[in-house]
Amino acid sequence: MDKIAELTEQIVKRFKDSGFDVDPKEVSKRLNLLIHEFKVPESEAVRTVTNYLMKELEISREQLVAESPLVKVSDITSPGRWVSLKAKVVQLWDATSPNVSQVGLIGDETGIIKFVIWTKAGKGEVEEGKSYLFRNVVTDSFAGRMQVNINRSSQIVEIDEDIQLPPRELEVVGALVAIQQNSGLIRRCKLCNRTMTKEVCPVHGKTEGYDDLRIKGVIDDGENFYEVILNEDNIRELTGIGLKEARKMAEERLDRNAVLTELKNSLLGRYFRVVGTRGERYLIVREVEFLKQDIRELAGELL
Repeated sequence: MDKIAELTEQIVKRFKDSGFDVDPKEVSKRLNLLIHEFKVPESEAVRTVTNYLMKELEISREQLVAESPLVKVSDITSPGRWVSLKAKVVQLWDATSPNVSQVGLIGDETGIIKFVIWTKAGKGEVEEGKSYLFRNVVTDSFAGRMQVNINRSSQIVEIDEDIQLPPRELEVVGALVAIQQNSGLIRRCKLCNRTMTKEVCPVHGKTEGYDDLRIKGVIDDGENFYEVILNEDNIRELTGIGLKEARKMAEERLDRNAVLTELKNSLLGRYFRVVGTRGERYLIVREVEFLKQDIRELAGELL
């Protein structure tokens, strides 16, 4: 079955399960036009055709939404499906668009997947470490990776279950070869914890913020590169600089960037052993320590 036929079947079934008949030929025709002629992403094409049919039939979204099947993360292999899943929030990321309320990773014992809660969905926020039933979410694909989108038709219900996750702990020994932007003494929004720029939150605009200390860096173990995040405790353990010391340094030098400069001078090029939890992009460091030897000493031993 080709992709258009598969998406057509999904749409027709969704309406049929809700008690409405639609013409498969009409559905297929519109999907073909959107996907092949106008290059609309599959998930957006499905949404557009579904909205068109709802308008034609004069039905509300509440009348249409049927309970979608409960699946595991490993079952999510194609976009444009309506599914439900029980999952734990593994990690929240900083949203880079005002259209996104929250973004991050959720998972169960079969795998980890990215999720997006759209601002227009009007849903409450989820918390890291808590488990939820994500009902009637839409599968999607972005940059070659599967994800699930939470929209106005979805529901998020907190559940009293400790959803198990696949083993994701990783130990890396290597050199810190780069420290990325948005590191050092940063400001976070008090409302959503996102990183602020010049006291402006990407979601809430100009609002109150609070200070945080972190490093987003890159470790090279000689074979692979690993993007890592060091929190305040990690940084204090390595450098003796905590949030209090970072604030004092910024005030004395009248420059918040002075903290980042000091951290780069202290840490770049040094060898570390780090242990942490691997997300889709970053290794969230739990334990970190300097190796006694530096790069030159290690290189000398290998020669």
